[in-house]
Amino acid sequence: MGHPMDAELEKKEMDFRSLSNGQAANVPYIHKVGVPPKQNLLKEFKVTMKETFFADDPLRSFKDQPRSRKLVLGIQAIFPILEWGRSYNLTKFRGDLISGLTIASLCIPQDIGYSKLANLAPQYGLYSSFVPPLIYAAMGSSRDIAIGPVAVVSLLLGTLLQNEIDPIKHAAEYRQLAFTATFFAGICQATLGVFRLGFLIDFLSHAAIVGFMGGAAITIALQQLKGFLGIKNFTKKTDIISVLHSIFDSAHHGWNWQTIVIGATFLTFLLLAKYIGKMNKKLFWVPAIAPLISVVLSTFFVFITHAEKHGVEIVRHIEKGINPSSVDQIYFSGEYLVKGFRIGIVAGMIALTEAVAIGRTFATMKDYQLDGNKEMVALGAMNVVGSMTSCYVATGSFSRSAVNYMAGCQTAASNIVMSCVVFLTLQFITPLFKYTPNAILAAIIISAVINLIDFEAAILIFKIDKFDFVACMGAFFGVVFVSVEIGLLIAVSISFAKILLQVTRPRTAILGKIPRTTVYRNIRQYPEANRVPGVLIVRIDSAVYFSNSNYVKERILRWLTDEEKQGNDDYQTKIQFLVVEMSPVTDVDTSGIHAFEELYRSLQKKGVQLVLANPGPVVIDKLHASGFANLIGEDKIFLTVADAIAFCSPKLVEEA
Repeated sequence: MGHPMDAELEKKEMDFRSLSNGQAANVPYIHKVGVPPKQNLLKEFKVTMKETFFADDPLRSFKDQPRSRKLVLGIQAIFPILEWGRSYNLTKFRGDLISGLTIASLCIPQDIGYSKLANLAPQYGLYSSFVPPLIYAAMGSSRDIAIGPVAVVSLLLGTLLQNEIDPIKHAAEYRQLAFTATFFAGICQATLGVFRLGFLIDFLSHAAIVGFMGGAAITIALQQLKGFLGIKNFTKKTDIISVLHSIFDSAHHGWNWQTIVIGATFLTFLLLAKYIGKMNKKLFWVPAIAPLISVVLSTFFVFITHAEKHGVEIVRHIEKGINPSSVDQIYFSGEYLVKGFRIGIVAGMIALTEAVAIGRTFATMKDYQLDGNKEMVALGAMNVVGSMTSCYVATGSFSRSAVNYMAGCQTAASNIVMSCVVFLTLQFITPLFKYTPNAILAAIIISAVINLIDFEAAILIFKIDKFDFVACMGAFFGVVFVSVEIGLLIAVSISFAKILLQVTRPRTAILGKIPRTTVYRNIRQYPEANRVPGVLIVRIDSAVYFSNSNYVKERILRWLTDEEKQGNDDYQTKIQFLVVEMSPVTDVDTSGIHAFEELYRSLQKKGVQLVLANPGPVVIDKLHASGFANLIGEDKIFLTVADAIAFCSPKLVEEA
């Protein structure tokens, strides 16, 4: 007696063979497309939401744990220092101490210069490398990120703020708006992390970031020519035309040769140090300590020669002492609240994009996992606290993080070491910076931002994707020739335009049979693939939604029209079947179903039968729910293109 399952399979095989109008002997066994069992709608919704916002299953470590243990794990999730701190030892501290001291020597002169980009007094740059790194060390999950002000965010913040308030005439109000923007930047970052919306920053494509960073680097370098050349009256605009016009207008009476000598000498020294570090990775400390050496030597030179009396601009005064409270200086009402919110969102998103990109880069190099959402919460928390302690927007610095990595950092404790050094600097050393020339700060910033211009990445982008290259160049020229915010807007706009273009104009392809196989592939990719006479096989390489359903329908009909014309010219068999390969179609909505219905009716008028191949579980479920499967007939839906052709071929023989 046969097994019941064997009997059922035999029955199915006979049923399918009977579809071929008496040609059963010539038709192989054809598998039916499986329809997934009906799911509970609430359960399915929960699964979808979990996959969207909790794809990494962040609560997996809490499963099957006692309540007391869950509390400990919850605290550790917020403060990772409590987890890695338990296994901290002297060997790790040695690596963190060396890397912390190294990045401190780099960050102190950079911070003083970057604060000028933000139109703030020098001490505010140092403040921002004292409190935020301590908060990040406790809450951050990256072992390598070095926290503090960065050039691009400083320039962006300074540009947006000075459009609202004059930083010289209304310095106090300007500072308050800066703290307000920092507060909302932190709120924005933390909110994205808490609600697990980190995927939003991915809408700013890599190509757009490369162009934006490159344009910002040139803009920053041009802005530094004021201090590098000793120009007193300089334009507040950031576009290259205005800056060059301002430079050449002051060439006869505004340049100071002593300042130029100082700037050019130490810029050469800094670039040489960078070259040495690049050629020999073991000498990474040379470019790291070169800025501090430059500051010390130039300050000593100005002090003994009294160069400030000959027109050399100096820092003059840096407030001594650690961060004063600024809680009462944040605008929580009035018109500046809205302005601070808007500026903070923009600056916060750029800072977040840079930090997450840096964190992911070094996490990959050291082969450990980085929780992007935890990073956002940590960055947000440090900026919220920073805004209340006289700091402006801080984030991960690529140059300092690279030095931190090469110096052998083991944990985020390197940020604590750096913060302690900045603390000592604020408490005891700031008066020594009085005679530091602005030219050396300009030279330090110019040497730091040169690395932001990534020619190799731009060339690679051009080779891979021309549309990405347009996005890259659009962002670059927008920043250089208009303004930082316009460049950023162009970068975001082009990134969104690319997404819309890909969604609304999905790729489609005509398939042919690879000789001596049952495999069907794109005839453009595989010229040896043979078309099946009388059958047009089309593949849709996208989900079919309201945004592209009409295009997909019209594109298929155009393929059919072109094929019929070619067939008439070449006396080929008339197209009798349209096979749509649907394996890449991940989903279809009501508009997509409606488009397929219209396609079916159009094909009927032409005497062409519609056949579907390999629709996925979501798609086949919706085809049945909408009644479309019954409309075309379930016998016209197959598991593979080969099965579909096996069904069509006997009918072509009959009608030829």
